[in-house]
Amino acid sequence: MLDFIKKLPKTETHLHIEGSLPFQLLKELNPNKFHTPPESWDKDFKFKSFEQFESHLLEHALQWFTSSENYYKAASIIFNKHLDQNVRYVETSFHSGMIEFLEIPGPEIIDAILSAVPKGLDVKVFMGMARNGYTKKLGPILEDSIHWKQLSGIDLHGVETLPIEPWAEKLWKASKDTGKCVKAHAGEFGDSNYVRDAIQKLGIERIEHGVRAADCEETIQFLLDEDITLDICPISNVKLNVIDKMENHPIRKLQDRGVRCTVSTDDPFSFGNSLTDEYLALANDLKFSKSELKRIAKNGFEIAWMPELKKTEIFEEIELL
Repeated sequence: MLDFIKKLPKTETHLHIEGSLPFQLLKELNPNKFHTPPESWDKDFKFKSFEQFESHLLEHALQWFTSSENYYKAASIIFNKHLDQNVRYVETSFHSGMIEFLEIPGPEIIDAILSAVPKGLDVKVFMGMARNGYTKKLGPILEDSIHWKQLSGIDLHGVETLPIEPWAEKLWKASKDTGKCVKAHAGEFGDSNYVRDAIQKLGIERIEHGVRAADCEETIQFLLDEDITLDICPISNVKLNVIDKMENHPIRKLQDRGVRCTVSTDDPFSFGNSLTDEYLALANDLKFSKSELKRIAKNGFEIAWMPELKKTEIFEEIELL
């Protein structure tokens, strides 16, 4: 099975670049302080709360992501690890708050990330915006970002219990009108109603996580009717205690019901996971067969922003495995 997964062409469609900080860069930065990986990499580790996870991530990421050059260095390592796992297509987001905090222009961050893309990998860069992230300083930048040529799309982040504000509804519509891809995080800690709310208010076809949709048959049918894709991160869900254990992960139910699901790593710096680990978890803990893993891989390419001819070639390659 491991050999099959390694050969399987894959996508990564839910990846936060700050949350993907290669540990080796911190180790080089301060060998005495960062001589061993975080304890959160332990297989049975669970964060006590989302706040603990967020604090852990920010504490480390802010030590490295201080310049566009450092985004480039991190992205180079991240993307080459994708190539090692036969990943062909990646959608990664950077957090808009870094523009305000670091005072680095957003286009510089995007250019740094894209400059690190190796041959054989197709990468699209998104900007993540917090639900309450429209500040006096950042608001005009968010509005301007939909005109940035190198930005492929936008993604709504943040605590789900915060409402989707009118600025987000307007910006998501404007972004779609310019031809960009739009997504939103929902249905992770919030219930299935948050999934439907995000889809209806933002006009999106992509939900990051969305696993709580499995709790409501009406929502599952809604996802099917609207042809919504869920970009799911199983190991993240377990380590954040969204799901108690991998054997109970609802991706099995959602996939069986026909909901299009993709698999990604979310924030591998905090979880110590790779995309190969995610596929192995589906195989070992949820008994996904090779044909079912092929379906997961195909799902990622179906929604990828890449030429149709290239998709067809990859689909044929998958079928030959």
